Amino acid sequence: MKDIDRTILAEMLEGDFAHASFEQAVKNIPIKFTGVKPEGIPYTIWQLCEHIRITQWDIMEFSFNEDHLSPIWPKDYWPSENAPINKKAWEECLKKIHSDRIRFIKEIKNPEQDLYLPFLHGNGQTLFREAILLIDHTSYHTGQIVLIRKLLGIW
Repeated sequence: MKDIDRTILAEMLEGDFAHASFEQAVKNIPIKFTGVKPEGIPYTIWQLCEHIRITQWDIMEFSFNEDHLSPIWPKDYWPSENAPINKKAWEECLKKIHSDRIRFIKEIKNPEQDLYLPFLHGNGQTLFREAILLIDHTSYHTGQIVLIRKLLGIW
């Protein structure tokens, strides 16, 4: 059963089953649109991507590093600037999201990692739970990115 769970979690972390994957949602976005807030929307695409990156990193570090200290919620999970400082910062954010997710998937697939054993440094969290949390969180904000792209006419 655990091997099936590992496979399903890895597939869901890649995410393009019922909706667009993160990679599909951010593909070919012109840099000039990454910092635009459509009317009535509280975030930009840049802010959403940075938030995904920071949260994913935090979940991963918490899962595999008992000494990890999470950032302060909410101020450290959201960038204050609306746009990346340059195209390189944008590309680095996307690369980091991808590489951290690949690292997390590798750990999920590792049979030496117990998916269901509560972390000694947590209060009941398991690797299985953290994987589901990451899937849910990224999916939620990916949908927001798609919505912003639609509102901006770039979807």
